[in-house]
Amino acid sequence: MRAATAVPTAVLATGAATVAYAGLVERTRWTLRRFDVPALAPGSAPLRVLQLSDLHMTAGQRGKQEWVAGLAALQPDLVVNTGDNLAGMDAVPGTLRAMEPLLDLPGVFVLASNDYYAPRPKNPLKYFRTEHKRVHGDELPWRDLRDGMTARGWLDLTNAAGELTVAGRRIVFAGVDDSHLKRDRYDAVAGPADRDADLRLGLSHSPEPRVLDRFAADGYDLLLCGHTHGGQLRVPFYGALVTNCGIDRARVRWLHRWAEPTPAHPAGTWLHVSAGLGTSPYAPVRFACPPEATLLTLTARTR
Repeated sequence: MRAATAVPTAVLATGAATVAYAGLVERTRWTLRRFDVPALAPGSAPLRVLQLSDLHMTAGQRGKQEWVAGLAALQPDLVVNTGDNLAGMDAVPGTLRAMEPLLDLPGVFVLASNDYYAPRPKNPLKYFRTEHKRVHGDELPWRDLRDGMTARGWLDLTNAAGELTVAGRRIVFAGVDDSHLKRDRYDAVAGPADRDADLRLGLSHSPEPRVLDRFAADGYDLLLCGHTHGGQLRVPFYGALVTNCGIDRARVRWLHRWAEPTPAHPAGTWLHVSAGLGTSPYAPVRFACPPEATLLTLTARTR
C-alpha cells in the first residue's frame, strides 16, 4: 500500500511546486528580449525599437512599474506599445507612471480589449476552442490612458496611419484596433505603404493572419503584435498549448518571417509577437514563458 501511494504523492508535490513557481516566481521574472531585424535599406545605420505589450497593469504592481520605467536607460530610438495595458479601474495612473520616462521618446500605440474592458473570471478551458463567446467586463477609463500618451506626442494608430521622423529616418505607420474582437478596420489604412519612407511599420494587438496578410500585401517591412502572452503556459519541447488567436503555435511569440522578399518589396515582411509583460488578475501564472519587453535592433539588409 505504501508503494501505491508514493507516485500520487510525488505527482501532487510536483504539481504544487510547478503552480507555486508559475504564480510566485516566473510571473514577475521581468525579462528583456533582444532581436536583430534586417529590415532597413542596405547601408542604413541601426535603429532601436522598444516594444511593450500586454502590461495588464494594476495599481499596486510597483515592481513592474519600476522595471518598465527603467527601460528608458536603453535609450531606444522609438517606443511601440501594442495594447492591453490595463487590468483595473484605477490602473491608468500607475501605467502612465511606468511609461513616464519613455513618453519623452518618440512613440506610437494601438489600443486593445484590456484597455477598453476590465478583466473577468473565465474558464481557462475556453481558450482551447477556436471560437468562444466573449464576455466583457465594465468599461475601463481608456480615454485617460490614450490622452496621457497623445499629450506627450505619441501617435494613436488605432485604425489610423501616421508618420514620424526618428533618428533622422522617416517612418510611416499604420495600425488597427483589436482584431481579436473584430474591431479592426483595415480599409481605413489600406493602400501601398510609402516606398520613399525609410521604414514601414504595421501594428496590430492580435496577430490575426487575415490582418497580417493585408499589411504584407501593402508592403510593410515589420509588423508588431502582442496578445498571445507567448502562450503563457508552455510545455518544454512542445511549446504553447494555445495561441488565443489565429496565429500558428510556431509563431506565437518572437521574431519570424511573415512574407518572403520580392522584387517589389525586397525587405519582405517580418513579424514580431511580444510575449508581453502581464497576465489577467484571474490567471496570475506563467510557465516556461517569462514576462518580457523586447528591444528590436533594426539593421541594414544585405540587398
